[in-house]
Amino acid sequence: MYLMSPSKITMKSPTPILRIFDEEKAKEFYLEFLEFAVDWEHRFEDCLPLYLQISYNDCVIHLSEHYGDCCPGAAIRIEVGNLEQLHANLISKKFKYARPGIETTPWNTREVRIGDPFGNRIVFFENL
Repeated sequence: MYLMSPSKITMKSPTPILRIFDEEKAKEFYLEFLEFAVDWEHRFEDCLPLYLQISYNDCVIHLSEHYGDCCPGAAIRIEVGNLEQLHANLISKKFKYARPGIETTPWNTREVRIGDPFGNRIVFFENL
C-alpha cells in the first residue's frame, strides 16, 4: 500500500452543514441575530429546499433544508476573538428566543452557547 508523505497533504478548516426547516427563521437567527452574511443561495427549482452558505469573517457555515444532507441537533464550536464584545452585541439585541450567558469552563475556555431554532447548538469560545 502506498501512503503519501504528510508534508504533501494540506487540510483547511471544515465547513459544517446545519439542518434548517424554515428559511425565514433561519435568516432571522443567523443573519439578524448572529450577524452572518449570505454568500450564496441555491435551489434546484423555486419550490424546492434551500441550500445556502453564510459567513462571518473567516467562519463559513452551510445551512440546508435538504433532509439527506445532515441531521438536526448538530453541535459546532467556533473560536472567536473578543468573546465579551460578541456577548454584549447578542444581549443588546434582546432577541426573544436567546439570551445567552458566558461560562468559564474547566478546560480553560470562556463560552457563549446558543441553540438555533432547529435544535443545532453553537458554542462560541475563547481560550483563556
